[in-house]
Amino acid sequence: MDPVPLLMELAPLVGEGVRGDFVAAHLPRARRDGLGNVWTGEGRVLLLAHLDTVLPPEPPRRVGERLYGPGVGDNSSGVAVLLSLPEIPGVVRGFTVGEEGLGNLRGARALVETLAPEMVVAVDGYLPGVVDRGLGSVRFRATFRGRGGHAWGDRGMPNPVFALAEGLSRLHALFKEVGSEASLNASRLQGGLAVNAIPQEASVLLEIRALEGEHLHRLYGEAQRVLWEVAGRHRVELGLEVLGERPAGSTATPELLRAAEAALARIGEKPQFQPGSTDASAAIERGIPALALGVYRGGGAHTPEEWVLPQSLREGREVLLAFLRALGVG
Repeated sequence: MDPVPLLMELAPLVGEGVRGDFVAAHLPRARRDGLGNVWTGEGRVLLLAHLDTVLPPEPPRRVGERLYGPGVGDNSSGVAVLLSLPEIPGVVRGFTVGEEGLGNLRGARALVETLAPEMVVAVDGYLPGVVDRGLGSVRFRATFRGRGGHAWGDRGMPNPVFALAEGLSRLHALFKEVGSEASLNASRLQGGLAVNAIPQEASVLLEIRALEGEHLHRLYGEAQRVLWEVAGRHRVELGLEVLGERPAGSTATPELLRAAEAALARIGEKPQFQPGSTDASAAIERGIPALALGVYRGGGAHTPEEWVLPQSLREGREVLLAFLRALGVG
């Protein structure tokens, strides 16, 4: 099948369930599990493309040669390319839930456990990118709590929002000193019900990423220490809840790396090896050989202005088939 018409049908669909239905309708022997994963085929190689998107999809807009729309690339394009492949002996095509946001790789982790593949390839990302190293992460919620009260009558009472603000400021300063080997993101700030009421609670979602597992856990420990210190200074309670963890490390074998190089040579490209956080991490944590292979050209991932070059999906399909041939399957 041609991946471009598949992308045009898939891109506007909202929700993992609806997208899973679309994929299953194109796979006569599709199997599904209770999580919403869809897969077909049998063999030692498991190809994974995640069904979910960061932002709710919208019908894509064509501007010149580009298609614009949230989720049109990541990972609607990956799903379309993988879905366009024929049935190949020795290959399982899997379409997963829960890769983005707080999904915590639940779909990929379940399929890797159920199918016990010998190698895993995530179909995800830009050409000619090859993710040969898992980027570790810890995602958690920090919640500051106090008694609340009247903004004037209870003035001077501890305010959880001020504690949250100082905590974020100190964490930002800490990670500015860390450098490019790690990152901190803050999102979904919440706190307060009225302008004249001292909030009882303020919370934020935080994500720490790092290239090395030891470094990641050390930074998470340091972040916890900072937040506890701030809570103490402001005389408020603190709650920390881990929402997801991904491993750092690599299981990409020379065989996989050579196959990626040979496949990209088919379109006149050389692989751009890089760390990343993909469904392949579900295999890395189990010691299974794995990497992620980009299959489209585009930009603006995780924004409303995400875009792809639709014709590049055909290049991606060619690369993916050549990759499988280089591995001795297909």
